[in-house]
Amino acid sequence: MKKIFITAIFAIGSLSAFAQEEVTVIETTEATEATEVVATQDDFSEVSSEELPEAVTAAVSKNYPTASIDKAYTNEANQFKLEVSLEDGTAGTLYADENGNWIEM
Repeated sequence: MKKIFITAIFAIGSLSAFAQEEVTVIETTEATEATEVVATQDDFSEVSSEELPEAVTAAVSKNYPTASIDKAYTNEANQFKLEVSLEDGTAGTLYADENGNWIEM
């Protein structure tokens, strides 16, 4: 009976160990412009698709021709996190360096 109780405690504890990604929004206002910075727990900040290097967009087009980039993020190491969706409705997250090489995270 004691083993069952301990096993149940570990099972419940392991489920709570997978916390959701925390998103913090910081707004900075200057005299003429307002800037919104989105910082996530994994240190990626959102950027527009136009700010992506040509090598990254070319890698997406080459390896996933039916994909569209929905959101893009970057970190201090010039790595990019891309949320993409395919024409068939599937979606996923890709990671690439600034040279368009895929990274496994």
